[in-house]
Amino acid sequence: MKVLVTGAYGQLGSELKEKSVDYPGWKFLFTDIDTLDITGERGIKEYFQKKQPEFVINCAAYTAVDQAEDDHIIAERVNSKAPGLLAKEANRADAGFVHISTDYVYGGEAFVPYTEMDNAAPVTIYGRTKLKGERLCLEANPDSVIIRTSWLYSSYGNNFVKTILQSGKINRQVKVVYDQAGTPTWASDLADILFLIIEKFAENRQNVSSGIYNYSNEGVTSWFDFAKAVYEISDINSEVIPVLSSEFPTRAVRPHYSVLDKSKIKAAFGLKIPYWRDSLKKCLTKIQNIR
Repeated sequence: MKVLVTGAYGQLGSELKEKSVDYPGWKFLFTDIDTLDITGERGIKEYFQKKQPEFVINCAAYTAVDQAEDDHIIAERVNSKAPGLLAKEANRADAGFVHISTDYVYGGEAFVPYTEMDNAAPVTIYGRTKLKGERLCLEANPDSVIIRTSWLYSSYGNNFVKTILQSGKINRQVKVVYDQAGTPTWASDLADILFLIIEKFAENRQNVSSGIYNYSNEGVTSWFDFAKAVYEISDINSEVIPVLSSEFPTRAVRPHYSVLDKSKIKAAFGLKIPYWRDSLKKCLTKIQNIR
């Protein structure tokens, strides 16, 4: 199995790269913008003709949520156009295709976990471009698998967990919003699911049903409680101060509620998803070992 991973140096791509050594029978093609410009149709076609991937995971995305409000064109190219082009070429090559999306496609105004059947009503440019990307994927390649995830973090890259750790080391008090609820996703856990999907595809492509799936860790928390957990597990004595979102105005509106219902993906792939705090402990241990 020859697997192409775009956005290979982001959080999820880095986790996939780290775990790829456990699959010596597969060949991996890890790309970034320097090795494959996914916004250019001609370049994608030439890459596929030369490398002939059998499975594609698109981790690439424009994730600067606030900046996207002004950089509409770039966000559109990376989050909308590019996924559609990749899906189209994967379909032509008869390759499996998974696209990573986001909880931002939902409006964030619900009070119960979002299912894949709920109406997508994004209120930000980031969310709108990601939703358009999903639709272009499915139009170009009906066999596409779309995975919507939330609050992604890992030992790689820049993310909430690493930012909070750094803040706790230099500040006695750290203010964090408490009126936004969701569920963190450890990128390592999501990477495991992606490898499972590839395995099932390699056995028999009929084992992988196309469509949209939600995935995050289990449980519900707020950014405030998430930050507290980081400090408790890491034995950091900084105090976390709860504040309203209105005290931290941002260019793009953040979802007040983005808990995802994972029933569909659990049933489809027989998953037992780890609780968010258990995965956080593992990630923090990994970060400490790296240092």
